Amino acid sequence: MLRRQDVGHRVVVRRIVGVSQNRTLYTDALGELVDLTETDLTIATAKGTVRVPLREVHRAKRVPAARRPPAAEVIALELAANDAWPAPTQARLGQWILRAADNWTGRANSALAVGDPDRPLEAAIDAVEEWYAAHGQRALINAPLPLAAPVNATLDARGWGARPLTLVQTASVAALLGVLPTRHDRPPVELADSPGDDWFAMVAEHKGTLPAAAARILTGPAEVAFAQVRDADGRLLAVGRGAVTGPDRWLGVALLQTAPHARRQGLAQHVLRELVQWGAQHGSNRAYLQVEERNTGAVALYGRVGFTTHHTYLTREAPVR
Repeated sequence: MLRRQDVGHRVVVRRIVGVSQNRTLYTDALGELVDLTETDLTIATAKGTVRVPLREVHRAKRVPAARRPPAAEVIALELAANDAWPAPTQARLGQWILRAADNWTGRANSALAVGDPDRPLEAAIDAVEEWYAAHGQRALINAPLPLAAPVNATLDARGWGARPLTLVQTASVAALLGVLPTRHDRPPVELADSPGDDWFAMVAEHKGTLPAAAARILTGPAEVAFAQVRDADGRLLAVGRGAVTGPDRWLGVALLQTAPHARRQGLAQHVLRELVQWGAQHGSNRAYLQVEERNTGAVALYGRVGFTTHHTYLTREAPVR
């Protein structure tokens, strides 16, 4: 049977799914073990996340890892993503980055646990808790998998919770431009260096009230573009944001949103294409985005145009004391 130290590793699970003609029926799931509790285990498979009650597990074991991106590549992408979503308050704990932004988004209010914290792991987590307490916030840690599997195991032992699994997905800019259609039958996508009030308002519908820190995050990168599509009356139909950061010139795509009455008209892909084209013009060869695994509609959309999961991460939450 699997143990806590197997979290973050590739496993295969044989699950009991029923009985037919006095014969037990099984199905197998292969993927990354992302959670293990007293009652369930959760695996991130190629087709999505699967939660399996332990009472249905016939056999489970760790298996050799599939080809994974090198740790250095995961770290470089996470650092590029941090630069693309820069919290106004940041501090260093060795190579870890402590971030605070008025509690707006988990990414900007969590410690990024990549690299060496320059102290034993237990002491590093103590320091994270102390730093966030001093800032009046609940401590959060962004733990990429499988890179930060030891961090996750230690947090489990300390009773930390976890938010839903996030997929970090990537695609070639050239491949995206070859797949995403140019829509002449839709209003044009406008790109601006800064967002307007209605752009902020549409984002707030999805992300909640925007504190002052939100504007600093969104406009913080040196190379950033705000996309918008308007109807003939000037009403906002769709928005998106792109930022190019890091020595590898990663294009980060975020906040693709469509007004409820304008959905299912291809506007999300319309905006995405323009942001990818903008990224190409700014020297980007690779694009990434971050999406919760449970957001099946968005995951399906991104999969259709060529995004695949590069790695995953869990945002861990300190227990309420």
